[in-house]
Amino acid sequence: MITRRQFSQTMGGLLAASAVDYAQAESIVDCHHHLRPSPEANLAHLDGAGISNAVALARGNAADQMQALETKSPGRFLAWFASADITRPDATDILTAAVKSGAVGLGEIKFHVEAAGPELRRMYALAADLNIPILIHFQEVPHTPTEGVFSTGFKNFEAILKAYPKTRFIGHADAFWANVSADYANEAAYPTGPIKRGGVTDKLLAGYPNLYGDLSANSGNNALSRDPEFTADFLSRHQDKLIFGSDCGCTDGHGGGVSQAGNPTASRMAGKCVARETLALLKKTASPAAFRKMTWENAHRIYKLKG
Repeated sequence: MITRRQFSQTMGGLLAASAVDYAQAESIVDCHHHLRPSPEANLAHLDGAGISNAVALARGNAADQMQALETKSPGRFLAWFASADITRPDATDILTAAVKSGAVGLGEIKFHVEAAGPELRRMYALAADLNIPILIHFQEVPHTPTEGVFSTGFKNFEAILKAYPKTRFIGHADAFWANVSADYANEAAYPTGPIKRGGVTDKLLAGYPNLYGDLSANSGNNALSRDPEFTADFLSRHQDKLIFGSDCGCTDGHGGGVSQAGNPTASRMAGKCVARETLALLKKTASPAAFRKMTWENAHRIYKLKG
């Protein structure tokens, strides 16, 4: 005999496991896969997490590295984004050259500047000129005493969306996802508890066709897991604007290695693979059609992927 509580816990575990198993049987593209030192290391995470394909994020011009990956694993990496130090005057030239060499987007753009500052405005204009998306890391609270903050001022980002209507913006990271709640005041990297409706992120996703959301990292997972009732409605309403990604540092797709190195505030994900956790959450919460959009179709449409 087992208690009702034991039965519920068992069934909950089975549902979570089946969600990941089901996801692994489908084509899924990880659109936030930071390039690792070797082709084998890149594949180890994808294979371990049950992910069929990826869009890689690279520094500078990674055409040669992407060719090595294609040789090692034909068809697994569908495209790549390029980043450069946007505070340098040659950033525009570096990124333009990367796009000419095959990059399909700019990012991850993560620097100690204001979201409405001149450095990022140059990038917004460049993305529009090149007709490619730009992936931005928004963060208002440091994870460590020396880390600093990135692309600050997201609460006022509506002005940027209006000023650059031809730019496809991909929002990511702490401030982007914490602002799904209307009561967020830049007080914590990963706020917990029920979400207050009417948050900045929710409003901007609904109101601006040129803004999309990258579901990766502890930040995306935290926003989706803190208030299940809100999440179900949020995913349903924005199913055409959200893109799955991992931004996971584990080595094997199962939480191996130091999966949250340098980010002690994300300790709840220690020993876990962010990709697997988020896939399970999406599968459990979204409809099959919405799950397919967020893990495959949206990326192909928004990033103009082939394959």
